[in-house]
Amino acid sequence: MPTSDRPDARFSYEGLDRIIHERARLSVLTSLVSHPRGLAFPDLKRLCGLTDGNLSRHLAVLQEADLVSLEKGYDQNRPQTLCRLTPAGRTRFLDYLGVLEQVVRDAAQAAGKPQPAGGHDRSSLAKPA
Repeated sequence: MPTSDRPDARFSYEGLDRIIHERARLSVLTSLVSHPRGLAFPDLKRLCGLTDGNLSRHLAVLQEADLVSLEKGYDQNRPQTLCRLTPAGRTRFLDYLGVLEQVVRDAAQAAGKPQPAGGHDRSSLAKPA
């Protein structure tokens, strides 16, 4: 029996992916999921508030995990790196968000706070525009 199926491990949240859960990588993936056509490296750097080196390192980790793709090319004769979520990355990120939503619901319930009606609709994030 998986740990999360045992009543005493109700709050283990095995679906919280360690690769995604790191703050900077969560920022990168959130930026990319909201830009399905991808983002140029400088734009992603600005949105995430990271340095070149930090962003490069986090992108390498995400690329190795097949969550993002990096496409090197040129824009008006200037080198450009375009960063995109892979299809597997989009699915994995949306699954992660589902687990994160459960964490928030469980925490609110444990704290005795009323649950919001409905919840968030992630369907707009499910498919690229």
